[in-house]
Amino acid sequence: MTLPPDAVSDLSIAADAAHAVSPWVALAYLASGVLFILALRGLSSPSTSRRGNRFGMAGMLIAVVTTLVTHEIAGLPEILVAIAVGGAIGFIIARRIAMTAMPQLVAAFHSLVGLAAVLVAAAAFLNPGSFDILGLDGNILAVSRVEMALGAAIGAITFSGSVIAFAKLNGNMSGAPILLPARHVINLGTLIAILGMTAAYALAPNAGPGEGWLFWAIVAAAFVIGFLLIIPIGGADMPVVVSMLNSYSGWAAAAMGFTLHNTAMIVTGALVGSSGAILSYIMCRAMNRSFISVIAGGFGADASAGGGEPKEQRPYKQGSAADAAFMLEQAEKVIIIPGYGMAVAQAQHALREMADVLKEKGVEVKYAIHPVAGRMPGHMNVLLAEANVPYDEVFELEDINSEFATADVAFVIGANDVVNPAAKTDKSSPIYGMPVFDVDKAKQVFFIKRSMGGVGYAGVDNDVFYMDQTMMLLADAKKMVEEIVKALD
Repeated sequence: MTLPPDAVSDLSIAADAAHAVSPWVALAYLASGVLFILALRGLSSPSTSRRGNRFGMAGMLIAVVTTLVTHEIAGLPEILVAIAVGGAIGFIIARRIAMTAMPQLVAAFHSLVGLAAVLVAAAAFLNPGSFDILGLDGNILAVSRVEMALGAAIGAITFSGSVIAFAKLNGNMSGAPILLPARHVINLGTLIAILGMTAAYALAPNAGPGEGWLFWAIVAAAFVIGFLLIIPIGGADMPVVVSMLNSYSGWAAAAMGFTLHNTAMIVTGALVGSSGAILSYIMCRAMNRSFISVIAGGFGADASAGGGEPKEQRPYKQGSAADAAFMLEQAEKVIIIPGYGMAVAQAQHALREMADVLKEKGVEVKYAIHPVAGRMPGHMNVLLAEANVPYDEVFELEDINSEFATADVAFVIGANDVVNPAAKTDKSSPIYGMPVFDVDKAKQVFFIKRSMGGVGYAGVDNDVFYMDQTMMLLADAKKMVEEIVKALD
């Protein structure tokens, strides 16, 4: 059915009138957007992160209340009950979750955001009249079809990708890259198919409520591509994956904001999407990785690289807590490098206590944080902030790496890949090219790990274990640090 130009003009005017927003609603959404921007600004530093969280909570409260008050909602009690139940579940999980499980919790929450976007798009597809996206010809408006398809596709990619990321982080599947034959051709072909089906759906002559198999085909293909994009990405790149999925969830929310004609969702989604993309790019630069390569699904990963087994056992020096305490007392400068092993052992409080004792004895203590230490962006910063480590003692890689040459002790606790010189010397290593701490330049290296049998998350052995100036402290990180503190007293 073809509408005359006058009818099309009238339809446009009617749609604009239907989508008109009250000035008070616009003001409320503007305030919400400003609070979200302030939240991101606050979250950029550990010292202001609590305030940033409060800004974000206030902004979300304004957005939700404004939406509920200004829309005709048939089941308001049911919605309020759902909010209460969801809020209670989130509160309980946040209170009980261990800090070591925070990365997989973030991945799980990202999956829920993606699934929500798919469900909203499906609701709009099945009942477009309720979303005010139905044209006079009985078809869903073409622009709305594009918004629905893109929102559903990005949401489905976020969901399935986040599920795989959760499984890798939680140990339900191997953290090593799973490289499928012709994976790049498959991925590119699937993405092109999604874009092609989106265009075909937007131009379809019949697209009324629930009409068109193309919408469901787009969703199915997107679920598949999300799975295919994440399984080739190895453990060393997992922090980038978490950040990237965060970005995807934001863009999915923004796309659904257009479908729902909700300014707050558009602004919020765009902020999350853009900030996540920027963070992913920054982390890729910190790892000497290509941003496009990582988001394309481990592009350039080599199945033969790295050899995920430890090298043949070589001689090493093992020490005790008393040995470490004696040498730490004689030092003038100590640089502490925390890693995921510290998080597993929950040793951050004992570590801060050890640093406090050393500072009382006149020793200069600094903390060196690698951008990808742990399993998510800022993981070590969060742990140290939890232990009330002064922010002015915490330094990023580029700010402190030159100081290892003047350090008396490099104290590595639970880290491996971020201090592995193979990143600089072994072109076959999966971490080759990633900037690492130059702990080998320190006069003495103390390396805390549970045993000599394990390797880092990237699956490669570490030559630092066998250096002449390295003393291996083989024990649970928390217990070892506590013993060192006792020996220092």
